Amino acid sequence: MIASLRPKLLPLLQKGTTTAMRTIVSQQIEYTEWGDPLTVLKFATRDVPSPKADEVRYKFLASAINPADINTIQGVYPIRPEVPAVAGMEGVMRIEEVGANVKDLKVGDKVIPRSAIFGAWRSAGVTTPDQLIKVSSELDDVQAATITVNPSTAYRMLKDYVDLQPGDVILQNGANSAVGQLVIQLCSEFKVTSVNLIRDGKQDEKETKLYLEELGADFVFTQSEFKKEGRTLFKGKLTAPKLALNCVSGPDTIFMAGVLAPKGKMVTYGGMSKQPLQVPTGPFIFKGIELHGYWLTIWNEQPENQMERLRTLDYLTGLLTKHKLKMPKFEPVLIKDYRKAVEATLHGHGRKKIFVFEWLVD
Repeated sequence: MIASLRPKLLPLLQKGTTTAMRTIVSQQIEYTEWGDPLTVLKFATRDVPSPKADEVRYKFLASAINPADINTIQGVYPIRPEVPAVAGMEGVMRIEEVGANVKDLKVGDKVIPRSAIFGAWRSAGVTTPDQLIKVSSELDDVQAATITVNPSTAYRMLKDYVDLQPGDVILQNGANSAVGQLVIQLCSEFKVTSVNLIRDGKQDEKETKLYLEELGADFVFTQSEFKKEGRTLFKGKLTAPKLALNCVSGPDTIFMAGVLAPKGKMVTYGGMSKQPLQVPTGPFIFKGIELHGYWLTIWNEQPENQMERLRTLDYLTGLLTKHKLKMPKFEPVLIKDYRKAVEATLHGHGRKKIFVFEWLVD
């Protein structure tokens, strides 16, 4: 597991020193055209130059593998780099060398990419400090490598649409997804009741329900169970949900929208069913419900959100370091074995994967 990967730390280069005759090489996953990731992605090694006066050199400690990475490589994600490009949006780096004019970063600092097109599936590189965000050294490598996307998405959706108060109710599908698990824990922290839906037919349904309850889920249903029991639940034990979070879409959202409170809001951040969002007409007319789409990537890119972005990361860091927030489970994969990780992500097989690098492995 990732916790058992013990860093073999290379001598840290102090500010103003040189790399002498040593050549630093990056192992990275590149593509020169958009298309099927298993076809267009290639493993490559590239020499890493010494940083200029206004640059820093970094090494990646871990790099996340998200569905959005796959969509970017396929060419269907709305934000994408110019090709040729290095794949990967999210990860954590350690600063290894700093240029003479760099003031705000030092050797040993942990940093994450500021941009979604940084290219995180690589072991090393050179960049300018304005492309990086410094994070707490108290975060472990998995926490730091994955704090940008899923925890931030969960937090912002709970904060940006409804002024949730203790005792309020939210409803979500895809509850066992990475975002879903984090929503459950944040609701527990906020004293908000979470009603959670998982798909029908899961072989490990009982284990999944128990795990989500351990994370703090108040109620967990399969989609079929919820269709039978949902209306009764909100007429008896609970008030109607003010907020519904949807990452599945398709016909199951008809019932979710139908149980929302008057002026309730449904926020869609994914479409795992690959079907259109479906909602009933009645709640629009008679209850004034609202539909919203949420896309963290564009929110992060907007200048007016930069201070709030940093506050979000600080808040989540506090929860993680106090063990009030637990990251989803990840399986470490060496960057050179990228095809295994990409194929699993493409087909939704097994535990989420995270890239690690050979210099970290015993």
